[in-house]
Amino acid sequence: MLNLFNFLKKEKVWDFQGGIHPPEMKTQSNGTPLSELPLPHRFIIPLKQHIGHEGEICVAPGDHVLRGQPLTFGTGRMLPVHAPTSGVIEDIGQHMTAHPSGLSELCIFLTPDGDDRWMPLDPLPDYRQHPRTDVVQRIHDAGIAGLGGAGFPSATKLKGGLRGVKTLIINAAECEPYITADDRLMQDYAAEVLEGSRILAWVLQAERVMIGIEDNKPEAIAALKQALGSERDLQIRVIPTKYPSGGAKQLTRILTGMEVPHGGRSTDIGVLMQNVGTAWAVKRAIINGEPITERVVTLTGEAIAQPRNVWSRLGTPISHLLHHVGFTPAPRQMVIMGGPLMGFTLPSLDVPVVKITNCILAPSASEMGNNDEEQSCIRCSACADACPAKLLPQQLYWFSQGGDHDKARSHHIDDCIECGACAYVCPSNIPLVQYYRQEKAELRAIDLEAKRTLEAKARFEARQARLEREKQAREARHEEAKQRVARTDTRELAAAKARVKARQTPEPDEATLDAQREARHAQARLRQAEAQAETQPVTRQSIDPRKAAVEAAIARAKAKKVTPADAVENGAEASVDPRKAAVEAAVARAKAKKAAQAEGNEAMPPAAPDSVPEAAPDAAAETDPRKAAVQAAIARAKAKKAAQAEGNEATPPAAPDSVPEVASDAAAETDPRKAAIQAAIARAKAKKAAQAEGNEATPPAAPDSVPEVASDAAAETDPRKAAIQAAIARAKAKKAAQAESDADAASRDAAALATAAHFAVENAEQAQEQANNANAEPEQAPELNQPDDARKAAIAAAIARAKARKAQSSTTLED
Repeated sequence: MLNLFNFLKKEKVWDFQGGIHPPEMKTQSNGTPLSELPLPHRFIIPLKQHIGHEGEICVAPGDHVLRGQPLTFGTGRMLPVHAPTSGVIEDIGQHMTAHPSGLSELCIFLTPDGDDRWMPLDPLPDYRQHPRTDVVQRIHDAGIAGLGGAGFPSATKLKGGLRGVKTLIINAAECEPYITADDRLMQDYAAEVLEGSRILAWVLQAERVMIGIEDNKPEAIAALKQALGSERDLQIRVIPTKYPSGGAKQLTRILTGMEVPHGGRSTDIGVLMQNVGTAWAVKRAIINGEPITERVVTLTGEAIAQPRNVWSRLGTPISHLLHHVGFTPAPRQMVIMGGPLMGFTLPSLDVPVVKITNCILAPSASEMGNNDEEQSCIRCSACADACPAKLLPQQLYWFSQGGDHDKARSHHIDDCIECGACAYVCPSNIPLVQYYRQEKAELRAIDLEAKRTLEAKARFEARQARLEREKQAREARHEEAKQRVARTDTRELAAAKARVKARQTPEPDEATLDAQREARHAQARLRQAEAQAETQPVTRQSIDPRKAAVEAAIARAKAKKVTPADAVENGAEASVDPRKAAVEAAVARAKAKKAAQAEGNEAMPPAAPDSVPEAAPDAAAETDPRKAAVQAAIARAKAKKAAQAEGNEATPPAAPDSVPEVASDAAAETDPRKAAIQAAIARAKAKKAAQAEGNEATPPAAPDSVPEVASDAAAETDPRKAAIQAAIARAKAKKAAQAESDADAASRDAAALATAAHFAVENAEQAQEQANNANAEPEQAPELNQPDDARKAAIAAAIARAKARKAQSSTTLED
């Protein structure tokens, strides 16, 4: 009892809502065995014979191909097509294909060579020893699509069901009238159909496999049971005849009792369905290694003299098939590809056979009934009663006719299987399926446009984001560059300011501070000595003004040497180092003086030994004798010119030895400011000298004062002191050359020169007085060497007068 209960449970079938029972008209063609027709003179092979994109062409015109050789290749839904026979590729171009629109598609034109030779095949009889993915790939490479009429790529369908599929259904219902292709295939090739079903079950690892077949095909049922024998891995389930029980959702409901949800697929409930012809093609592809190059096509209708099922090569023109079965067209004859309910009228008989072509129907005028005109809907609800998908055809018709796409979508127009049951029962002859097909096409166009819009928007947003990123990156680079330039400019500006500040106000070091401090102390001592010289006699002076002047000049020279006055005061970087220039000027003047002294000492008595150390530095400074000689000659010429301009005065002739001294002093006088100061001093000396000459007739001084005056005169004419004075003058000249732009230093130098000039004037006056006294009263100074002292006094007076003349001429030139 338990086994009987399980058997009854397994054999139970369910029913679905709606459906119709039109005349079957199958006996016209299912009683004749399958046959083959001669090859046509040309094959037209469309690149797209399935749901999905067409593959990439891998042949060219003029190529010779063999049967089964791929003409295109691709992945996913891009199924390849293969050569239906051996021959030559004639052309690749556009041609009308099997489609209700009658539009042209890209096709390959093949001219057969008559040999019908296969390409080398690669069978896989032990497929269970290979990975399932390899078997699925072979199914794809064989170009197998759903041969029941849908044309969905079988490999893609299998990949989607590799996990979660428990039930495999082989659709053998073939419910539409006139079509007997699957019926005849099961009768003649039942074993291959069952083997293909087993391959599909092994790939999916399905728990059960059911073959659903209507009870109006007894010969096919018998053939399947005989081929199955005692095997129980496959179940042959006979179902009642009802249209459209061959629909995927309807057959799933009949065999399992489960319903596919709206908008869903059968795999959502663990069920996968394949057609009988697909199972046969899978067996040929795996066991025999043959790609799909032909299929069974039903040729039927009262316009055909010999209705039957034939093996038709893919790409064969429909006209070739009809010609070999006795097609006799009537006036306004129509030829339908497919069944009378789901098929469509061909726009031309030159269209080729494709993978989804299962029937060519050529009915007579009486066979198709009255072609009445469309009338208004009477709302009889007969279409709703007949709809097997539980839809509302009347509302869908209104929405489709009115273009209300949202309402049509909300009423699940996509679930319509276009079975034509609603149009079959409509009393108003409304072609409802045509409206639904048009609405579906518009919805697909809308969805495609929306998809393209979203993709374009996504690309636009991605582009905008990329441009924004690039803009931000550029701004970041620019900002970084600005900051880098700003930092560089700041550093460079700070460095430049530091350099300018260093040039303008350099930080004095210890040596500079000490030298400046010493210069200030020496200047203070010089001012103190000048004040004492003006208020007190020589014998009471604590500081010798001449020594103080020398020390102050030397200290200022040292301070300037350590810190050049031009660089400190002017704040500009000289092109030539001022210290070097000052040193070179001082050296040049020293050379000139030394040359003049060397020439003048030839006729002068030798100086005291104490003067040698003072002259030694000047001798050491002599490096270029030619420049010194030139400067000495210039000095002598200037001295002679000055003497000639003044004329011959009534003064004692100067000794020849005095000329070099005058020349050296004249050569040293180059600074205009110094020359002006010396000119003033010289004029003062000249006045005193004139006064001294006019006092020759004055009464002699007291005897007790003579020794003191003589001692002073002797002291004033001491050669050592003269050497000291010369050194003082040279130091002053060096300082004047170094402090040309320093007003304060120039004032100090002028004061020092004035002091020195004052002492020089006093010395000149005393020398003149001594000379006068020596000539008038030789008896009052018995201790002096009268000839020598008188000679020296005369020389000193002459030198003073020469300086006065030169200063006067220099002042005149400046004015």
